[in-house]
Amino acid sequence: MRVLGATVLSLEAIVVILAIPLAIVVQGVSAAVAIPAGAVLALALVMLARYVTRSWAIPVGWALQVVTVLTGLVVPMMFIVGGIFALLWGVAITLGRRADEAAAGGSAAPPPAG
Repeated sequence: MRVLGATVLSLEAIVVILAIPLAIVVQGVSAAVAIPAGAVLALALVMLARYVTRSWAIPVGWALQVVTVLTGLVVPMMFIVGGIFALLWGVAITLGRRADEAAAGGSAAPPPAG
């Protein structure tokens, strides 16, 4: 789960940073608002990527997904992009847990004969 979750969050941080100029130029948001807000969200995503294996990281990750989707109120395309990343976050959690369980269960079992 660590690799998948961290990858999703890191890529999402890059997209958030790239949305800052869109908010300023296309949507007319003040740079004094867009830059700090986008930077804080991107930094939170990167920091969470570091701690993705902690028990509290998944709920915090979902909260950040909601915040990312809500940036669509400022840059409408972020509704779609944020939704895609929320879906990817859910897939990363599901597949990561399955892989972790398989690795934990598989380490105790002998290799298949053949």
